[in-house]
Amino acid sequence: MSTLITELALERVEFTCGHCWHQWSTDYDVQHYRDDDGRDCEYFSRDGTPVDSPYTPEGAPPCPECGRHWVGHLLARRLIPTPPGLRGTPRRPVADAAGHRPDRHGAPPIDARAHPQPPGRGKPGAVRPEEA
Repeated sequence: MSTLITELALERVEFTCGHCWHQWSTDYDVQHYRDDDGRDCEYFSRDGTPVDSPYTPEGAPPCPECGRHWVGHLLARRLIPTPPGLRGTPRRPVADAAGHRPDRHGAPPIDARAHPQPPGRGKPGAVRPEEA
């Protein structure tokens, strides 16, 4: 019995709170895989922690401003190639797995929100200070 990963991706998901209109985005690691029963599934994680899909009410994170939950939508996506990759893709055998690039074990994690956040939109019909 084995699970077959069919796709790896990084997805940037944008949220807009329908209550206070705060807007933010978060990066999720997504694995698409086929389970032992042949079903296609997806697995989401944020900062290495398993989470429900941000595209569902169960997985919608709380608004950082008011705490309400709103389902996100896909803003951007980057596929991560799975091995063995295309023919001729550069690769190098690792002779000493324990000693290979030891700095990678102590590198700080990249936070899921460590990217520029979208500008706030404000309430519909409101005039932003820069537009006044």
